[in-house]
Amino acid sequence: MTSGQITVELRARLRVEANDRCGYCQTQQVLAYGSLEVDHIIPAALGGSDDIDNLWLACRPCNQYKASRISGLDTKTGRKVRLFNPRRQVWSRHFCWSEDGTLVVGLTACGRATVLALRMNGPFAVETRRFWVRAGWHPPKE
Repeated sequence: MTSGQITVELRARLRVEANDRCGYCQTQQVLAYGSLEVDHIIPAALGGSDDIDNLWLACRPCNQYKASRISGLDTKTGRKVRLFNPRRQVWSRHFCWSEDGTLVVGLTACGRATVLALRMNGPFAVETRRFWVRAGWHPPKE
């Protein structure tokens, strides 16, 4: 499949497989302002395909900050590492929530690099999560 040919059926399948949430920050579709977007894990700009194995859902901020990145810097070691792959990796092995549920904490080099590259703890995201926590909507249950 060439870039730009993501069908309605493929989007529906992704919604089910991704449990209707962003593969990176775990924002639930029901809470996102706007539809979750189809993310190319290996970006089309770097030769990534529209095959289901290269696609997942992402909220607009995560998708925009990820852009054509596939790697980032680990804040602990300063080394360049691959970003988290929501299709092949388990979120809870690389991330957890802060005690108050507002921050995504990177547990591994991959997790730390992804949090930084995708700006997952930007002020707007943290403040929004604070409201979601108060309402009992966040963090999402596994």
